[in-house]
Amino acid sequence: MSIGHALLGILESGPRHGYDLKRAFDARFGQDRPLHYGQVYSTMSRLLKHGLVEVEGIEPGEGPERKRYAITEAGVTDVERWLTQAEKPEPYLQSTLYTKVVLALLTGRSATELLDTQRAEHLRLMRELTRRKKDGDLADQLICDHALFHLEADLRWLELTAARLGQLAEAVGGTAR
Repeated sequence: MSIGHALLGILESGPRHGYDLKRAFDARFGQDRPLHYGQVYSTMSRLLKHGLVEVEGIEPGEGPERKRYAITEAGVTDVERWLTQAEKPEPYLQSTLYTKVVLALLTGRSATELLDTQRAEHLRLMRELTRRKKDGDLADQLICDHALFHLEADLRWLELTAARLGQLAEAVGGTAR
């Protein structure tokens, strides 16, 4: 996710302080990974440098001065361009799971055990996401669905790999266990 573009999009509804930007981001996108304040301010500094936001006002605070940021026309144009571009699909051609399976085969360790352990972890997370989805709002449901679909694809790969371990062991010069 582009944090900068998300913050710019939030600013389209009106100027905000860094603290307010963090709260709005976390409420909409940061359920699992809230932003750190440092990320907000370093991102805003970069956006300011590139002319995508401007400081609309500075107010004294209990600590440092509070800057109120506003999106510029260039920022609106940048968000529009970003929203209309398709995201590059990630084919995961060099996955960590594949690497672990091959290394297990090459080192004489149990690839079957590795796949079973991974399958159990995927199923655990799928159960957790399914519970979260039941109790969540529409945004949470859509986020959970996205993750669940990816986990289902991983599970299919795990099953296929388990069925082909003997062939893979031969191909990489290892031993199937």
